[in-house]
Amino acid sequence: MKRVPAVVVLSLALALTAGCKSSEEKAAEEAAQQMAEAAKKMEDAAKSGQANMGDAMSALGAAMGAATGGKKVETVDFRELKDMLPESLDGMKRTDATGEKTAAMGMQISSAKATYSGDQGGSVTLNITDIGSMAGLAGMATYAWAATDFDRETESGYEKTTRYNGFKAHEKYDRSSKSGEISVLVGDRFIVAAQGNGVDVDALKGTIGKVNLGKLDGMKGKGVQ
Repeated sequence: MKRVPAVVVLSLALALTAGCKSSEEKAAEEAAQQMAEAAKKMEDAAKSGQANMGDAMSALGAAMGAATGGKKVETVDFRELKDMLPESLDGMKRTDATGEKTAAMGMQISSAKATYSGDQGGSVTLNITDIGSMAGLAGMATYAWAATDFDRETESGYEKTTRYNGFKAHEKYDRSSKSGEISVLVGDRFIVAAQGNGVDVDALKGTIGKVNLGKLDGMKGKGVQ
């Protein structure tokens, strides 16, 4: 059986506690405590061989269940997500498109990705991800911007949270390198993200606009148990 490093569990537990708003602190702290206890059991199991690994994995599963609010979600088939990727962008051709589904510790993620290249050397990568049961507290550990608001500027760029067609979004761009990214949270479940090099920020926004966000939002209850 593959061992899960305790440091990974502890890192997620800390991220959960740090990333939550005050109204969710109690639930986050309880989940973090359970995950810390599970991490200790994993360490003890690793030291003593495989004898206690079953109990440790059960404890970890219970902790992850607390972090996800007890929800079980069968993620959308990545082929459906892949079909939502545009064939081309303005001035760019799609050079590659892939999709996959991964599962670990009772959690699933489906994703699809496409790469686009232009004649002038610019490139954009577009991802559509179904984070499934990671929505809620667990998802906040990975996508902390979804639970916060900020606005920062540097000499050459900026980073901020904003709204895109009514959905919470994260925008980051550097004017000197003409590179950046925009991520949009749809239905508290799907992440649509565009990353680009050698392109302006309007091109990134246009890339997000090529995805039918309304259709994605309508899929937010699909597979929820």
